[in-house]
Amino acid sequence: MATMESLIGLVNRIQIACTALGDYGGGDSALNSLWDALPSVVVVGGQSSGKSSVLESIVGRDFLPRGSGIVTRRPLVLQLHKTDGGEEYAEFGHMQRRRFTDFSLVRQEIQDETDRITGKSKQISPIPIHLSIYSPRVVNLTLIDLPGLTKVAVEGQPETIVEDIEKMVRAYVEKPNSIILAISPANQDIATSDAIKLAKEVDPTGERTFGVLTKLDLMDKGTNALDVLEGRAYRLQHPWVGIVNRSQADIMKNTDMMYARRREEEYFYTSPDYGHLASKMGSVYLAKLLSQHLESVIKAKIPGIIALINKGIEEMEAELDRLGRPIAIDEGIFKEHLDGGRAGGDRIYGVFDNQLPAALRKLPFDRHLSLPNVKKIVSESDGYQPHLIAPEQGYRRLIEGSLSYFRGPAEASVDAVHFVLKELVRKSIGETKELRRFPSLQATLAAAATEALEKFRAESKKTVIRLVDMESSYLTVDFFRKLPLEFENGPAPSPATDRRAVSADRRNPPSDRGIPSAERGNPTDPLGDRYGDAHFRRIGSNVSSYIGMVSDTLKVTIPKAVVYCQVKEARNNLLHYFYTQIGRKEGKQLGDLLDEDPSLMSQRQELAKRLELYKKAKDEIESAVLVR
Repeated sequence: MATMESLIGLVNRIQIACTALGDYGGGDSALNSLWDALPSVVVVGGQSSGKSSVLESIVGRDFLPRGSGIVTRRPLVLQLHKTDGGEEYAEFGHMQRRRFTDFSLVRQEIQDETDRITGKSKQISPIPIHLSIYSPRVVNLTLIDLPGLTKVAVEGQPETIVEDIEKMVRAYVEKPNSIILAISPANQDIATSDAIKLAKEVDPTGERTFGVLTKLDLMDKGTNALDVLEGRAYRLQHPWVGIVNRSQADIMKNTDMMYARRREEEYFYTSPDYGHLASKMGSVYLAKLLSQHLESVIKAKIPGIIALINKGIEEMEAELDRLGRPIAIDEGIFKEHLDGGRAGGDRIYGVFDNQLPAALRKLPFDRHLSLPNVKKIVSESDGYQPHLIAPEQGYRRLIEGSLSYFRGPAEASVDAVHFVLKELVRKSIGETKELRRFPSLQATLAAAATEALEKFRAESKKTVIRLVDMESSYLTVDFFRKLPLEFENGPAPSPATDRRAVSADRRNPPSDRGIPSAERGNPTDPLGDRYGDAHFRRIGSNVSSYIGMVSDTLKVTIPKAVVYCQVKEARNNLLHYFYTQIGRKEGKQLGDLLDEDPSLMSQRQELAKRLELYKKAKDEIESAVLVR
């Protein structure tokens, strides 16, 4: 069962994804910000108000940079994840594969990552740093630490720093889904608190504000902060929480945070002023209070978040339609043509079922196996010594000469399928709507496709020629062993009877192509006509039957080779080839192909990425809610 903790984790993941896309709230975009819709706790306070100490006390670790002036110069999105045990560690959003177990290195990385954006100056930046801490000592909670409010610029800071910081902080606390954690020191008049002043402006009813009073132990003797903690000095709809931070001496001595927590608890329970409030004071109580409230806010805001996401999806879909969709070479269209979802792929089967058999039937075997040619080839093969029983060399030359005719139909099948594939690619490119506004790119893709298909065709031709050559390199001996022997079996059968004896199950024996009808005889005494016409007719008939068997084989194997070398390669690898060829081009060449303003291209790509984020966020949120 999903819990609200899982929803907090989901919000955390969406925040990280938003930052990666440049959406971290505010901005001048006409599209709604998803970041702005996500509930989070925003930590606000003046410089030296104790903000850093409060956050470290909640985490139970010393991990934040310290120093004079403005130390926090970028928003820090602190995501706390409660674990069941094991080692505590931290991960940054900008380097997620590295785990930090030494929290002094976490402090250094916060400083280094800040400097990567702002430099070594005192400038501030609205780009957040994401830090996730996994520990059994924390609660599930998301806090956003912001630069401390200040009243004057110090040396090295721009003159506008006061306004810049207030503008950044205001951008966060004005969001209706933000929870304001206003931190004020108890040793200063609450009426002068920068955090309370700003919170009152953006949340006059106090519905979204939690007040935190720090440095209670540093107040003048004989005074206390009960008027504030009990809501008389400034009333909020949520209770005030008092905090006792580590002293500067404790920080310098690296006092253990768990010890500091116990000492804080002891302070409240033993205090004559705050003892009656002790159970609702301290950093541990504050963390639990914020976690529970954040859970309830997320639960209440989910319908609104989903509605905003749906609206954002509609707006981005409309904007993409206006700008033109990102270019997508859709191999699915090409595959549909081949597999039958669209017209065209059946033409390849037509090559195998009609064109190839027709070409095989037209081969000039009647001329090659005519009686004069059989006599000529057998005689030339015999040389000065006529054959004694069967003219094996004559048989071989007649068969090899016949098999050579298969090369033409085999290559023609390859070329025919190549032509079909080229047409299907052309149609697929034309049917891809995103490409219609880029004729130069269409032409380049067509050229790349032609180049790839030519390679597939060359490999296919090599393969089908090998099939033909393999038939020539090794003849099927059993075929000839089953032939009736001339001298053992009496009168020789007629060519037709001979063929039936060789292959009774062959429906359409091709041996009639071998012997012209005018030359067919019916010898009755082959022993008396050892080298007569009937003998050579029988040789021609046998060769014709063998060629018919080979023809039946090639009618099956040639289509297999063509599909494997051409159709399958085109179906599976053509898109990869496109990307390889186009990816080799320089940026200017790509710009020429796209023939549009680079800023428009960038806008479209960013919009497509944001749309993908919104759709994924919607699916994850709805799934989490349904599981609950």
